[in-house]
Amino acid sequence: MRLLGIVFVLFVYLEAYSQANKYVNYINAHSARKHLEYLASDELEGREAGEKGQKLAGAYLMQNFSEYGLPPLKGKYFQRFNLRVNSPNKIKILINGDTLNYFEDFIHNSDFADTDFLEARSVFIGFGIEDENYNELEGMDVQDKVVFMLDNEPRNKKGKYIVSGDIKHSEWNDRSFKIKNLVEKGVRAIVLVSPNFERYTTSYAHSFQSSKMKLASDPYGVDVPLVFISETKANLLLRKGGVSIGLNKIISKISKKEKPWSKVLNLKIGMHSNMVNDKITSENVLGFVEGTDKKEECVIVTAHYDHIGKHDGHVFNGADDDGSGTTALLMMAEAFSKAKSDGFGPRRSVLFMPVSAEEKGLLGSRYYSENPIIPLENTVSNLNIDMIGRVDEVHHDRDGIPNPNYVYIIGSDFLSSELHEINEEQNEIHTNLDLDYTFNSIDDSNHFYQRSDHYNFAKHGIPVIFYFNGTHKDYHKHTDTVEKIDFKKIAKITKLIYFTAWELANREERIQLDKK
Repeated sequence: MRLLGIVFVLFVYLEAYSQANKYVNYINAHSARKHLEYLASDELEGREAGEKGQKLAGAYLMQNFSEYGLPPLKGKYFQRFNLRVNSPNKIKILINGDTLNYFEDFIHNSDFADTDFLEARSVFIGFGIEDENYNELEGMDVQDKVVFMLDNEPRNKKGKYIVSGDIKHSEWNDRSFKIKNLVEKGVRAIVLVSPNFERYTTSYAHSFQSSKMKLASDPYGVDVPLVFISETKANLLLRKGGVSIGLNKIISKISKKEKPWSKVLNLKIGMHSNMVNDKITSENVLGFVEGTDKKEECVIVTAHYDHIGKHDGHVFNGADDDGSGTTALLMMAEAFSKAKSDGFGPRRSVLFMPVSAEEKGLLGSRYYSENPIIPLENTVSNLNIDMIGRVDEVHHDRDGIPNPNYVYIIGSDFLSSELHEINEEQNEIHTNLDLDYTFNSIDDSNHFYQRSDHYNFAKHGIPVIFYFNGTHKDYHKHTDTVEKIDFKKIAKITKLIYFTAWELANREERIQLDKK
């Protein structure tokens, strides 16, 4: 009798495996277009976290989950979290009575409490290093001063770092390390001379012009105001403060003599900020498919449904980033829910979770990872989808013809070789995509592994795969629109993720961690 029961159970699950090909048909270019035309429409105003468009998108996701027959998870379709909002232009700086203009003269990308002071004295402290081998703070009183400081650390004429005496930099190369030291010494504010100022105000303009957000429970990132100025602006201000030579000569002197170069400045500085101007809520959306005999274990599929809102009269629709990933998640949720309603649901539970506030620092996924609804120890894997609807420049031929039959795979073998093998096997059986591992490195200079929501699961030892098509000329621009999306590409990549999720949810043994 017991043998018959085992045979019956085995038959049921073999049948469930055979049904995977049936339900994958819910994933198609037509469905992808239907979802994305709404998610990336002007009506949603760029889906900025906490704003009207993000709320409309969240309601759309919830409505679809409900229509698919997915019940609330522990009574809720939303996991709400509170955010603290800082407005970047709510800071005023006066130097010797002249007002500096935000974005033209200075920027900031830090989270600090409101401040208000007038006519503070100032000093230039080189690279801001206080080391026994090289001390730029020796003899300098920085308490209650506004300090001007260069980024990174100095090298000598032979190209070696002065502090370490080696080609490897020291701990003083870490900006946060220097800032912490200065804060402990009681500085009033820090003005950082950044060689990247022009790049920040062009390629990353949106980041410095839009509001900054933190989880409301987070402490302030910096205890004093931290602002950035260009090398050109620094030269003008240092000259006004009594420095007769420019930054290039100062750096050259330091390099040649291997000695600090610091100076008290004849600049009186005032700062006033009222940046903490709002507290808002945002939401992760929960689409839960409960498993059968292994329902306590869970596979989580994520995609961020927020984008960067409206700027300068333009709606940043975010069709690829990450309307495409959110669309993929919706189609997968429908396929799994239809399988379950027909009696072929997954053995393990699957949580389809569109997350918010990714563009503000991976905040929604971080909040979930710190406040999990399903225990992290029961989370088998996270499959994260962020931008799968376009073709990057690398995958165009010499004549400019795109080859969409690829997807970048990131992180698949970092924690579990089984996860990596499963994804490759499912691709070989079902989709035959070119799995491109170009960015599959923790040390990748683009830092893609650290830049999307899977990272907050990987930090907790949960195996992840990040599916990604690479950036393109419309990345984070208002020109990332629906008519440029390849819907067949979205459907094909989504099918790979679906089959990988199906295998993870139905195999007998959960995948094992075998790497750190």
